[in-house]
Amino acid sequence: MVEIPEKIKMIKKIREFIVNNNLDGYLIPKNDSYFTEFSNINNLEKITKFSGSAGFAIILKKLNYLFVDGRYTLQAKQQAGKYFKIFEIPHTFPKNLSNIENTKIGFDPKLFTEDTLEKYFGDKASLIPIEYKFNNKVKKVNNLFFKLSNSVVGEDISSKIKRVKKYLLKNKIKYFYFSASENVNWLMNIRGKDLPNSPLANCKLILTDKGKMYFFSNLNKVLNLRKAKIKNLKFYGEDHIFQIISNLKIGTFGIDKNTCSVFYSKIIESRFKVITKIDPIYKLKSIKNSTEIKNTIKSHIEDGIALTKFLYWFKTNNQVTSEKIIEKKLEKFRRRSRNYLYPSFDTIAGSGPNGSIIHYRSNDKTNRILKKNDVLLLDSGGQYKWGTTDVTRTTCIGTIPLELKNNFTRVLKGHIAVVTCNLKKKINGLLVDKMARKYLNDAGLDYSHGTGHGVGFFLNVHEGPQSISKYNKIELKKGMILSNEPGYYLENYYGIRIENLIYIDRKKSNLIFKNLTLAPIDLDMINFKMLNNKERNYLFNYHLEVYNKISKYLNNSEKKWLVNLIK
Repeated sequence: MVEIPEKIKMIKKIREFIVNNNLDGYLIPKNDSYFTEFSNINNLEKITKFSGSAGFAIILKKLNYLFVDGRYTLQAKQQAGKYFKIFEIPHTFPKNLSNIENTKIGFDPKLFTEDTLEKYFGDKASLIPIEYKFNNKVKKVNNLFFKLSNSVVGEDISSKIKRVKKYLLKNKIKYFYFSASENVNWLMNIRGKDLPNSPLANCKLILTDKGKMYFFSNLNKVLNLRKAKIKNLKFYGEDHIFQIISNLKIGTFGIDKNTCSVFYSKIIESRFKVITKIDPIYKLKSIKNSTEIKNTIKSHIEDGIALTKFLYWFKTNNQVTSEKIIEKKLEKFRRRSRNYLYPSFDTIAGSGPNGSIIHYRSNDKTNRILKKNDVLLLDSGGQYKWGTTDVTRTTCIGTIPLELKNNFTRVLKGHIAVVTCNLKKKINGLLVDKMARKYLNDAGLDYSHGTGHGVGFFLNVHEGPQSISKYNKIELKKGMILSNEPGYYLENYYGIRIENLIYIDRKKSNLIFKNLTLAPIDLDMINFKMLNNKERNYLFNYHLEVYNKISKYLNNSEKKWLVNLIK
């Protein structure tokens, strides 16, 4: 008897649901009802086996589609290509497919926003709000939310609420529904343990123009917040939002249609005049204050120590190693810091051909033993008290072909162009992105991901609205933290990426990027003939800074190895 794979059984059940409800298809997202990147519930992976951090699927009566962005195209084909046709967004959305036109597609209204559905489908399909119940068994752990002190965050709750209230009054908004947990966490100076890689407390909030707050979450987790006796704050269960909205007096109601689900936007629209605005907290929290920057710098020193020790071990280790051993070894170095909590995302240790999968994650089947001359792409990060790190290094032991050196050097030149660029007035991520790609583009090469994402303060490792990409026009401002990570990927051979976190500071009247990440770049990978004097000086000064800040935490062998990179 042939055993039917579990995902085939699940697809079959969804198709039965489609037929029974007179639908043509059903839409399955990666996110849960909190719309966070990392979650303990991932129905998309259950159905497709695709484990990336972003994407969605459509199950039709006879066909299955999986939509992912350029970071995950190759990964999606390998993990889900047997049963799903893969499309890359933003090049192709469901509305671009002829067989979607005039169909009836079901979706869970708590898992999608109106803006998302508009972007996916336009007016090409009839979208039917109907919940398909997945059998999700999530272990309930009542980890308490905790408050961060002003010495950690640099601004108290009352000051933050005052700033948001000012925005509400200016825009004549009586109530605002803050549906993004990360923004509520920032506003209330709280964190939690509801996600595997981010210190996030799952919660939502309604704030009035008078400063009254209705806080919605698992009530078993708010004991510490109740003890804090925060002024004008009342706590309610997650399922009490409808009840509170129904009892509020009539007035204007602000929602962000990027994070407010269809389910709740319809409830609010049924009673109130709705004003759609981008949640103002995104902009406020993107600009870190001096205390947040200072604490983030401390976290990167500790992270730099761990990564430098690892890189020394990797370059001098003569024993057989594998991707899994590398992941565990790096984690062991990070755990030596008493302020280290856990990874900020699952470590990417891609060797050889696995490195060409942009967001590769090893498992028992794909785990490779590293061979001589294999290139290793190592992308990892940590959550520390208090700061979030993310760093990528590409390294190799053995002979490095000239073509590979040249491509690494092109990536490095783009990386240096970003961090040393002139942040003139009104510069945005789109303009900086062009600088990062120039040297690859000159050789007819490119990469299919953005050059940099925003990063939170002891929050999500990926955070907007700022980024360095082909599509981002948000003005870059003092206090923003971003990644700087151009790359190049040769399918089935290797991947290259060099990533530092950087922040924007002011020098006299000019804005400049400053490095947060402190870890050496592999000089063996560089064709120095391709570097100009400015780039050579940058490398010298960068490695000198790394040495000056972390050498006292290294043993003599590590210190000697590091000092040899200052040239």
